[in-house]
Amino acid sequence: MEIILKQDVQGLGSKDDIVTVKSGYGRNYLIPQGMAIIANESAKKVLAENIRQRAHKEAKLKDEALVLAGKLAEVKVAIGAKTSTTGKIFGSVNNIQLAEALSAQGYEIDRRQITLPKDGVKEVGTHSAKIKLHREVVIDFSFEVVSE
Repeated sequence: MEIILKQDVQGLGSKDDIVTVKSGYGRNYLIPQGMAIIANESAKKVLAENIRQRAHKEAKLKDEALVLAGKLAEVKVAIGAKTSTTGKIFGSVNNIQLAEALSAQGYEIDRRQITLPKDGVKEVGTHSAKIKLHREVVIDFSFEVVSE
């Protein structure tokens, strides 16, 4: 039995994949749970049209992300933090503070799109973070931590 997956199913495939499964698995589990539909000719045509439209939208979103990446490459961000006399920060700088600093300059970046180094930002100086603007567009963003 051929089915079209409506969502990711572990061990079977991802959304919009056409897969072959045993009839009982498809009719008794996947279709009633809303995870799949039967892959007849009309469903395949609808799927092809949806994929074509989604590809157009994805290309537009990727272009917008590339433009934003070009703008962010020129932005300088300084984040103030309370420090000791040796330059160590009390606590650490997190992605929320970086998102707020970017927001203050007019760039709305969600905090979940920002990835800081694993060991954290705990010293004054220039640091780097990764910002995921699109599935295929990830930039390295430099920012400076200064003492208040």
